[in-house]
Amino acid sequence: APSSTKNKDNKRDPEMSSTKKGNTWSFGMKAHISVDAQSGLIHTVGVSTAKVHDAKVMSSLIREDDQAVFGDKGYVNEKFKRAARAAGVYWAVLEKAKPKKKPSASQNKRNKKHASVRAKVEDAFRIIKCQFGYRKTGYRDIHKNGAQLFSLMALANLYKARRELLIT
Repeated sequence: APSSTKNKDNKRDPEMSSTKKGNTWSFGMKAHISVDAQSGLIHTVGVSTAKVHDAKVMSSLIREDDQAVFGDKGYVNEKFKRAARAAGVYWAVLEKAKPKKKPSASQNKRNKKHASVRAKVEDAFRIIKCQFGYRKTGYRDIHKNGAQLFSLMALANLYKARRELLIT
């Protein structure tokens, strides 16, 4: 989000928020997407402020017909894991290491196995950033930025499916 305070109120956007990852502070919003594992096309998009934890929006990204759930370590949630396994859904969210310990060899092996499927999600962000040049939000409103992001995600789907669309 535009971090400037050079506006009428001398304030940052109240709908955006700050968050810290490592030693780097960021101000703005997050995009959350769900991608079909077979086609790689985006089927669900969500936006939130930067301070909202990834696991809090996970339930809105999962569809009833999903057979597997893949995600990075930000989506670790024991409640969802138990519910998914009870429903017969394959749970493939990356495993975190125990505090102050390195991940075990089995955790590393499992995480590496699921990384290739998770790469399909990251490819959608690559298209939006590299092909369409969307790296920073342009509006001071999370709803306007969200609407622009939804449009870009739809265009990313068209971009990914362009070869199949040209054949027909």
